[in-house]
Amino acid sequence: MHSERFYTLTASCPDRVGIIARVSGFIAEHQGWILESSYHSDPGANGQDSRYFMRIEVKADSLPFPAAEFRRLFTPIAAELGLDWKLSDSAVKKRVVVMVSQQEHCLYDLLARWQSKELAIDIPCVISNHDTFKGFVEWHGIPFHHVPVNAANKADANAEIARLFEQARGDTMVLARYMQIIAPELCAAHPGQIINIHHSFLPSFVGARPYHQAHQRGVKLIGATCHYVTAELDQGPIIEQDVIRIDHSDSVDDMVRYGKDIEKTVLARGLRYHIEDRVLSHGNKTVVFR
Repeated sequence: MHSERFYTLTASCPDRVGIIARVSGFIAEHQGWILESSYHSDPGANGQDSRYFMRIEVKADSLPFPAAEFRRLFTPIAAELGLDWKLSDSAVKKRVVVMVSQQEHCLYDLLARWQSKELAIDIPCVISNHDTFKGFVEWHGIPFHHVPVNAANKADANAEIARLFEQARGDTMVLARYMQIIAPELCAAHPGQIINIHHSFLPSFVGARPYHQAHQRGVKLIGATCHYVTAELDQGPIIEQDVIRIDHSDSVDDMVRYGKDIEKTVLARGLRYHIEDRVLSHGNKTVVFR
């Protein structure tokens, strides 16, 4: 990421001639300095039309106006091209609410990256269905909310999670091994804002015990998948994945230990792509401009 302030324009639209020329022409017309640009044309399948995706970083102080005026002036062009678009300001950190249960590795890793400023985010709070990490989180100066979840109170617990997320003015919710199903209502209210790390190379071995399933199948590769959360369990658009090789001598405990390492790195990479506006979703697929 660049050290100077910049705006990030992300957009997708039906593919056609002249999209780049029209968008970059608008930026050039106002003396905008493009720092980075990425483009992708998806040909579509099963009768779908082709679609165009773009991500452009513009040096903020090269423009004669702030982000709000950029949005106002660009809106007619976006309408002309049929763009689904947004503009982000690098000076405004994303507010990431972290959710966790009783496994610490992803939480520890995210807080370490946040504290070292490797991840340029704000963490307004951590929410958990257990109080295991209350002291650890509060030691970092981050508010901790214990929201117990059981069969009798799931609706109330989900409502409280939604309230806390809104209260924190969260941009993104990260399930850092949060072992509860997110309510469909919350998924619907925040599409593309809830990120999960699944300890499996999805779509294989969905559910709660993928390493046991993988061990029983005698697999030679295990992995982790970072994906957006939807109402359909473990089926949301995939952001990032990685794998590690194992063999017949590895036990389930070995696989879990290896898996924790890869889960941390995949979640951190996926979250970074998301907060840097490098992920564009269309249906159940993503385009990720690394």
